[in-house]
Amino acid sequence: MNNWLNATFAALGYRHFRILWTGTTLAFVAFFMSTVVQGVVAFKLTGQNSAVGIVVFAQGLAQLLLGPVGGALADRVSKRKMILANQVVITFTFFALAILVATDLISVPFLAIGSFVTGVAFSFLGPSRQAFALELIDPPRRGNAMALNQVSMNASRILGPMFAGIFLAIGFFGAAGAYTAMGVFYVLAIVTTILLPASRPIARTGASIFGDIVVGVRYVAGHRRLRTLLLTFGLAIMIGFPYVTVLPGLVENEFGRSARDVSILYGLNAVGGLGASLAVAGIADSPRATLVYLVMGVGFGVTLVLAALSPTFLLLGGAMFLMGIAAGVFQTLNGAVVAHLAEPAYFGRVMSLTFLAFAGFGIAALPIGFLADSFGERAVLAVMGAGVVLVVVFVGGLGARIFAGSTAEPGGVPGGGS
Repeated sequence: MNNWLNATFAALGYRHFRILWTGTTLAFVAFFMSTVVQGVVAFKLTGQNSAVGIVVFAQGLAQLLLGPVGGALADRVSKRKMILANQVVITFTFFALAILVATDLISVPFLAIGSFVTGVAFSFLGPSRQAFALELIDPPRRGNAMALNQVSMNASRILGPMFAGIFLAIGFFGAAGAYTAMGVFYVLAIVTTILLPASRPIARTGASIFGDIVVGVRYVAGHRRLRTLLLTFGLAIMIGFPYVTVLPGLVENEFGRSARDVSILYGLNAVGGLGASLAVAGIADSPRATLVYLVMGVGFGVTLVLAALSPTFLLLGGAMFLMGIAAGVFQTLNGAVVAHLAEPAYFGRVMSLTFLAFAGFGIAALPIGFLADSFGERAVLAVMGAGVVLVVVFVGGLGARIFAGSTAEPGGVPGGGS
């Protein structure tokens, strides 16, 4: 038991990483509250899946446009200052949305604007936070650090929907109270960031930001293992994760329950993800990580199909729990393997390409919302699940052959061609 604990939580032995991890957890709780709350508010305003899709699309569009810029800046400027600045932006955005909801001025366009602004902030915040975490950890523990960030995310996927459900269910608080709570969580996250040390000095190359982006893309393109890993992950997330767009409509139209009950499904999904990420955190620095990663990618697609076929809300909850396990391992080990493969000078840019997967999911959410309105939530979910399976089997299968054919350990050949 002690060996498992030591292997699973090794990176938390680093004080500064522990502080960053705490702030990251607080921010993740607010983020997953917003995922539930903005979807419920958008659906309640219009009764349309497409309205939820528009709100999610706005955030994805911002991340798609600015994600690479955020990654390049993370490799050039103070990561700590970048994190602080964007945490402040998100804090004010949540408080502004709280005021709009409380005064009955909220609308889908305002929700979309808020989503776009937070998407801009996440574009700069995400790569800087991930790269800063790797800066605070010795190389042998970097995979574990990325895995623990995923543990934080999955724990927040339990707490965020739970808090969102509580606020939405209590009329006195409602969505306005939920947005206020999100802002408070970000204030606490800002406090933890202030306690962190300054980032290491940045080696100036003289290149422009856009020149740095091009160099980063070429670095990944020339590195077969990184290229295949990021392509598999990006396509699977873009195709599969827009399930959050159709969940409110699925719950209300197919099961006759309030759209607010998506918080129950998110909670079950997150419990599975948390348990799974804790289970695999100890192998995050192991060569076995790649194979487990690919198997769970297929599992993610299969569980989407199971969710589409679920005849009762109870069975849908079971499918969401299994989906959390599969998706939790898939995301956890993706970050761990990337942390070992990428050279430190490229961490920010490589992480920004990983985040582009979630930007793609946001972009895909809009057409998926319209498709769900036209063909039904079940049919769309089933097609999404089948698409994820095909991507992981064909694209990820190529990756498995590349990894199996290499004699180097992950990260052993940090340049291209490994």
